[in-house]
Amino acid sequence: MKAAVIRGHGGPGSIRIERDFPDPKPGATDVVVRVRATTLNYHDIFTRRGMPGINVPMPCIMGIDFAGDIVEIGSGVSAFQVGDRVMIDPADRVGPGGLIGEMWHGGLAEYCRVPTHHLVPLPGDVSYEAAACLPVAYGTAVRMMDTIGQVKAGDKVLILGASGGVGTCCVQLARLRGADVIACASTESKLAWLKDLGATHLVDYTKQDFVKWVYATFGKPHRRRFEGGVDVVVNFTGGDTWVPSLKVLHRQGTILTCGATAGFDPKEDIRYIWTFELRILGSNGWTRDDLSTLLELIRSGQLRPVIDRELALEDVNEAFRLLEDREVFGKVLLRP
Repeated sequence: MKAAVIRGHGGPGSIRIERDFPDPKPGATDVVVRVRATTLNYHDIFTRRGMPGINVPMPCIMGIDFAGDIVEIGSGVSAFQVGDRVMIDPADRVGPGGLIGEMWHGGLAEYCRVPTHHLVPLPGDVSYEAAACLPVAYGTAVRMMDTIGQVKAGDKVLILGASGGVGTCCVQLARLRGADVIACASTESKLAWLKDLGATHLVDYTKQDFVKWVYATFGKPHRRRFEGGVDVVVNFTGGDTWVPSLKVLHRQGTILTCGATAGFDPKEDIRYIWTFELRILGSNGWTRDDLSTLLELIRSGQLRPVIDRELALEDVNEAFRLLEDREVFGKVLLRP
């Protein structure tokens, strides 16, 4: 089969298209899925680069978010049959942990062997493309915003990295909850798209200091009174944005975080945490209930997965570049 393969960690351009990679064979409790759509996440970039403490078996086929059709089943499989449409939940919840597309071959190939406990039945009115956006990016977003963060009507929610996969979902979820959404992005076109998704306020962080913007718009937070600032900051970038995020929260405000795409060890200023009684809530991944919530939101028309562009598998290095250089609004999709 055709597959996008790494045989060692590397930088941009290091993924190779192999056209004679061995076809997967199902074990007794596995199926083989014909991959219809795969989307990229920053986790795929980290896997390609290599992450401290994570030993990725090589060769590796990345791609943790994907959907497709079952084309072959193992001898012990009874709950699924050939032809079933499925979305893949890449998280291993019954074994040693890890992710399909990291510890086991993933969706950047024509076919993928998938143990049945990773399969989520895909309703006929949800497209493969929409389903391929959900588990990692949108599953993480719904858990962070709803399950953990409990964003509610009237909250002022500032979202950093709003134009990415997680960010575009966060904007939509905050809007659905009736929040006042402040979306931060780096170009006029991205900001226009974010307005279309429901953002109330738009901040171009390349031209405006978002701390000064918040102070000018909502007032500077007061350490004794519940005045000024915003209620929630969504920050999964880390790096230089971390301390500024603390500065814009009013008393007992909340930072929601699920990652650190710009750096995991930022400068800290704990004075803001205790002075303003701030809450910092982490969110790690998603559950099956979170995925069920997302499927129902899509079926009801309340949520629209955002796909910037579709590329062929042969263009996998360009797809990674677009994501790495932040030239993507929402998700980039590959069709094996």
